Amino acid sequence: MAAKPHPPLMKKHSQTDLVSRLKTRKILGVGGEDDDGEVHRSKISQMLGNEMKFAVREPVGLRIWILFSAVVFTAMALMALVFPNQLYEVVFEEEQTVTSISIRLYGGALLSLSLIMWNGLYTAEKVIIQWTLLSEACYFAIQFLVTSVTLVELGFVSNAAILLLLSRILFLVITLSYYYHLGRRPKKI
Repeated sequence: MAAKPHPPLMKKHSQTDLVSRLKTRKILGVGGEDDDGEVHRSKISQMLGNEMKFAVREPVGLRIWILFSAVVFTAMALMALVFPNQLYEVVFEEEQTVTSISIRLYGGALLSLSLIMWNGLYTAEKVIIQWTLLSEACYFAIQFLVTSVTLVELGFVSNAAILLLLSRILFLVITLSYYYHLGRRPKKI
């Protein structure tokens, strides 16, 4: 009994068969718009989500501001840790009579904030950048209040202290504006 040869197999090229491709994509649930108006090219991208949706549109100069803040916070922290008496004399134009441990603790707190700034500089996550800016804004507001109360208690105002207060207000406004602009929702095109 001779085996009858089978005819050659005909493969269906589903890549070229548009109706077949459309049916397959419809069954998988890809190719159409989702609730957000996005069109997914594959089931994997639909399941994982579109990473462009999470990309942060940063305000102009945000990274430069965070770098500037990180450098200034680090420098002030090191000055407060190494030269606490001189830092006090520059701001209040009088010699410090109490121990310098409080200024060194201030330097340690500033160093901790500077580490947050350095971390905020290298991250791409919007929430971390927002918390970095918010912690910086809280610092500027608290320092403004504490310095103002101290100057009122001392009963005199030095030029360096006025410059410090004005710089804290300016830095607070800049930081809050970046925080506000980063928190706004981008316009859909």
